[in-house]
Amino acid sequence: MADKNEKEPIGVLLLNLGGPDSLQAVKPFLYNLFSDRQIIKLGPEFLQKPIAWLISTTRHKKTEGFYSLIGGKSPILDITNAQAKALEAALNTRDEGRGTRDEIVRRLSEQSERSSIIPSALHFKVCVGMRYWHPLIEEVIPEIHNAGIRKLIVLSLYPQYSLATTGSSLSKFKEVASKYKMEAFCIESWFNHPLYIEALVDVIRKGMDIFAESMEHRAKDMEPDIHILFSAHSLPQKFIDEGDPYVQQIKGTIEEIARRIEIKWHLSYQSKSGPVKWLEPSTDEKLKELAAKGVRNILVVPISFVSDHIETLYEIDILYRQLAEELGLCLRRTESLNTRPVFIEAMRDIIMKNVKELNWIG
Repeated sequence: MADKNEKEPIGVLLLNLGGPDSLQAVKPFLYNLFSDRQIIKLGPEFLQKPIAWLISTTRHKKTEGFYSLIGGKSPILDITNAQAKALEAALNTRDEGRGTRDEIVRRLSEQSERSSIIPSALHFKVCVGMRYWHPLIEEVIPEIHNAGIRKLIVLSLYPQYSLATTGSSLSKFKEVASKYKMEAFCIESWFNHPLYIEALVDVIRKGMDIFAESMEHRAKDMEPDIHILFSAHSLPQKFIDEGDPYVQQIKGTIEEIARRIEIKWHLSYQSKSGPVKWLEPSTDEKLKELAAKGVRNILVVPISFVSDHIETLYEIDILYRQLAEELGLCLRRTESLNTRPVFIEAMRDIIMKNVKELNWIG
């Protein structure tokens, strides 16, 4: 518990998907994933878990093969923990000089009118909760409560809201948190936050510069013709038909990027699974379409992901790159946001603005 002379700490909970931390964890991870009816309904409700068990049993060996190609586990927990550590340090310091793009951070921070002044008696504790693998949300909430935290900001690490991602995670959080005396505020969407957009613009600019440098020996007298392919995690089309704002917010993010940097861009969706109709076009079909139109240089931006995991390291870096080579395309990917300073500053700004609006800092 906090000292009587100090203000109680404010907790921050970062919510993410989670991923298997070993090859042995792949099967139970898949079971947890397919057991969630908010992602996909597998027959009547009473058959959801039996079918999830069947899917995880039949698929885990193949999926283990994918993970074996990227180090034998998902890096998502390590990266999310690193994000939490960097965010906690940022929240607990008054220093304005963080990051490698200080002037941009200051300018955009001033535009969003955030205060960098944190009372000396106030401190933040940032934790991580995962939806489908450890540390599970249901494991973390009791630990947060036992640490004496009674005020909690919950930030979904899915910038664009969907019922299948943020919705499912927050539903689980609220179910568990209802058992504890705790004041919680949930941030559901931040797809157009200026610092988040600036972080994406930053990696796109750097990706294009590196791409252009690699092309200099081919045609020094010509501007490199690089097309940006925003690849988002797919969803069943039914979600969008029923009013899910995911696609609208994905396009909103891209529109904000396009206002800041001149690009030729396309949008596609990856990581579909299951026998239902998914969002189109799929990334593999979009690559085939672009190749047929004569496009040769593609920079992929994993638009709905804020950290590396199997969708970036295997699907894009291995699967789609191999397909691109077969199609005569030169495909590269932007770096993921991970712990990039401007991205950490974006999360800090989001949290501080909400903490101030809640009057939690006096």
